Amino acid sequence: MTYKIIGDSCLDLTDELKKDSRFQMIPLTLQVGNATVVDDETFDQKKFIDMVKACPECPKTACPSPETFKEAYEAADAEGVFVITLSGHLSGSYNSAALAKKLYEEEQAEKGEQAQKKQVAVIDSLSASSGELNIGLFIQSLCEAGLEFDQVLEKALAFRDRMHTYFVLESLDTLRKNGRLSGLQAFFATALNIKPVMGADAGVIIKLDQARGINKALQRMCDIAVKEAGDTKDKVAVVCHVNNAERAEYTRTELMKRGQFKDVLVTTAAGVATVYANDGGIILAI
Repeated sequence: MTYKIIGDSCLDLTDELKKDSRFQMIPLTLQVGNATVVDDETFDQKKFIDMVKACPECPKTACPSPETFKEAYEAADAEGVFVITLSGHLSGSYNSAALAKKLYEEEQAEKGEQAQKKQVAVIDSLSASSGELNIGLFIQSLCEAGLEFDQVLEKALAFRDRMHTYFVLESLDTLRKNGRLSGLQAFFATALNIKPVMGADAGVIIKLDQARGINKALQRMCDIAVKEAGDTKDKVAVVCHVNNAERAEYTRTELMKRGQFKDVLVTTAAGVATVYANDGGIILAI
């Protein structure tokens, strides 16, 4: 089966995967004050971070239109198209991609025998960033192993449901202002230099633990992640960073001290993850 893996722009592909024609990102739109930024290959992370710091208003994101997703499905030169989106609790991206699938399939049905023989699956990652990429890599491995479309989808959903996502952020401001955290949590984290170790429960952000200082929080995140992962020798961990490659490598090293992973990949956040994780944020998925 030939395949295409499409994600919204929180898929956060590595530089190598950006060159792979089997992967594609559909950009969200970022709003900073009166400025609009498209989260595509033109995204300039450092310039964007400076814009956010200079703007008193909280940055916002807007999901791609169903038409944009549908055009990607139509253009995909593949028998199986797998679409991975941000958690439906964080964005309307999943609903947009799912509506696009419905519209695409209705049009194909009208064409009858003239229609392209292409199957589309839309997967709510119940995660973001590293989590989306980890699901994408798993789907790729299944496709490369020669599994059929339905088998890939079944196994991908099971993988998603057992995958865990974690993050440690320098600032919780954006999450707080967007209603993702209580003001009390954000206040204590800022006032006492306490960095919460956050996770996700079925796509909803939760606090797992906390530590004083960023490095201790990263260590604690790695402790929790490796413990919850169990046997890691056949697992891939994905570490995504916002403008702090050194911190990402520190996290990678701490993970490798604790487990024997099949691989630990490091990638850089695109625009959406930069909005929510802020400068210096680290996102981990296993």
